[in-house]
Amino acid sequence: MSAQGLELLSEHACFGGVQRFYRHPSREIGLPMRFSIYLPPQATQGTPCAAVLCLAGLTCTEETFMIKAGAQRYAAREGLILVAPDTSPRGANHPGEADDWDFGVGAGFYLDATQEPWSRHYRMESYVTRELLEIVTGDLQVDRERVGVMGHSMGGHGALVLALRHPGLFRSVSAFAPISAASQVPWGRKAFARYLGSDESMWANHDAAALLREQKTAPYPDGILVDQGMGDKFLQEQLRPELLEAACAAVGQPLTLRRHDRYDHGYYFISSFVEDHLRLHGRQLGGRA
Repeated sequence: MSAQGLELLSEHACFGGVQRFYRHPSREIGLPMRFSIYLPPQATQGTPCAAVLCLAGLTCTEETFMIKAGAQRYAAREGLILVAPDTSPRGANHPGEADDWDFGVGAGFYLDATQEPWSRHYRMESYVTRELLEIVTGDLQVDRERVGVMGHSMGGHGALVLALRHPGLFRSVSAFAPISAASQVPWGRKAFARYLGSDESMWANHDAAALLREQKTAPYPDGILVDQGMGDKFLQEQLRPELLEAACAAVGQPLTLRRHDRYDHGYYFISSFVEDHLRLHGRQLGGRA
């Protein structure tokens, strides 16, 4: 176990590099947290590498993206480290945590809750942007000056919102089927009411489309990539990519929004296009440098 309390749970040789799974005590969450990391060959040889945080969606864990996306092959080619945190605190056991959630127990939504009892442990924004990045920068060969973020569904929401709330932290951003305007759709409204309270004026601070409309200039001039399956059953009610598209157009933010016939919301969709996302991050982060 490292000085930061990192406990290596397992590791697996993968495309010339190594896939690892870790657990550690979290100062931000106040509970044990897990994350997974893929180190390409360059990183295993001691070279600091660009990294992409990979934020998974509702009902997922730190294992989901690494097991299902098929991303390691392309990360090895691009020289990118992949880091996937768990999506939510585990074991908080708050009253009502598992009640009336149609999308998984205590989904964290990559924000810091302000309402009790959630504010005690539901601090996923601080965990991802502070603690986790410190850990992987200090011990695991991540070049702190070259970090991007990507995500799927709730994680796509997280990637866009964290990139917009922390523009100096990330140099590239992409998403698969993101919740594009969380304050305007049922998933986000349920989470925000629980975590942030009833004052809806505060919700816009965690809504990608709303945050974009507040920008004075394009925050990511090299462009944002979003892929959306048109066979996605959540498209119209929960995801609303047209709202993200309109917000980007309003502030001149370059956006490549690709709409794919027949593809649904799952990992068959993600694995079909994840290579393009890692190429974009590799190019914008200088992954092979």
